[in-house]
Amino acid sequence: MVACIFQVFDAIGNCLSAGIKAESHSNTGLSSKYDSGDGKDVSSESSNSKVSSFSAPLTPRSEGEILQSPNLKSFSFADLKMATRNFRPDSVLGEGGFGSVFKGWVDENSFTATKPGSGIVIAVKRLNQDGFQGHKEWLAEVNYLGQLYHPNLVKLIGYCLEDEHRLLVYEFMPRGSLENHLFRRGSYFQPLSWSLRLKVALDAAKGLAFLHSAETRVIYRDFKTSNILLDTNYNAKLSDFGLAKDGPTGDKSHVSTRVMGTYGYAAPEYLATGHLSARSDVYSFGVVLLEMLSGRRVVDKNRPSGEHKLVEWAKPYLANKRKIFRVLDNRLEGQYTIEGAFKAATLALRCLSIAAKFRPSMNEVVTALEQLQDSNDSRINHNNTNSVPRRRRQSADDATGGRSTTAYPQPSASPLYS
Repeated sequence: MVACIFQVFDAIGNCLSAGIKAESHSNTGLSSKYDSGDGKDVSSESSNSKVSSFSAPLTPRSEGEILQSPNLKSFSFADLKMATRNFRPDSVLGEGGFGSVFKGWVDENSFTATKPGSGIVIAVKRLNQDGFQGHKEWLAEVNYLGQLYHPNLVKLIGYCLEDEHRLLVYEFMPRGSLENHLFRRGSYFQPLSWSLRLKVALDAAKGLAFLHSAETRVIYRDFKTSNILLDTNYNAKLSDFGLAKDGPTGDKSHVSTRVMGTYGYAAPEYLATGHLSARSDVYSFGVVLLEMLSGRRVVDKNRPSGEHKLVEWAKPYLANKRKIFRVLDNRLEGQYTIEGAFKAATLALRCLSIAAKFRPSMNEVVTALEQLQDSNDSRINHNNTNSVPRRRRQSADDATGGRSTTAYPQPSASPLYS
């Protein structure tokens, strides 16, 4: 009987949205030193670098080798059951195609289940027991997240493979998904400020840049707002690696695979041919960046006719500085300069290029966002020292009044490709 596994990390609430998941994954052998609990990489470079964790060359690994990773420690299903209070409905953090995610508590040192409110908080993703396809995705997450460590990738604490049970255990991300903060309304989800949106975009870009690096060569394939999770300080991390796939090697420009993913986020060449490359992820990043700029979902049938598909509707306005305001989220009014907004829109437009060769690399995206963030920070500092503060619409920067948000509503489902 194979037991579940834990590793000492902070603790995740992985908001799942329904997803059509992957076909077979090639096994990847990667090793790297992991980052410290405060989000700083302790291996070499700082977390501000484009790729701040390193990996050894890729080598194929069998399922047995994946499950015997020295980075993971075993834990029983019974203990996970106890940690989540028997997977009670009121412990559910999110639900999706994979299954449900439950909040739980374990002792920080012994990893035994503890009563709610004590020890460290974890998020336990439990696989629906309805097919072999789910096992492949479960194994892909163990394979990638069990070996890749970076401040902007969610930390896998452990897994469980016991009889028919398959579970994954992550660090708990208290503020939930970017999807909720952009599109949900209510006291728990105040609109993200312009500064926070730039920060989250930069964090997510760094995560993708790390995956695309020459040492790692992983294509994420499911970049969307529900897979970007936020910790207490709004540090963003990529989660859900069920669709991740090894990228091309040698002189190959792509890998060929069955089309999988979430409707609206997939690159056009991938949809048309099944050819997958790092630039496919760049397109998905452009979609998410556009969602962040506009506060609109990539597909929203509740919008007026002609505005249902965000990318098609917004593209004509993104290249025109005089028309860009038509796309921008009106909740951001007064928080940005036209120049800054136009640069962000131009970056999104480049990422959304129909031809993959015209899209920037994720390293180039990181550089552009760093420059945008530096310019924004300089403007804020200048305003703080030279102007009288004025009241503005409350945002997530200050809405909690210094209190941490504890609620974690379930995410809404996303339409998917079949």
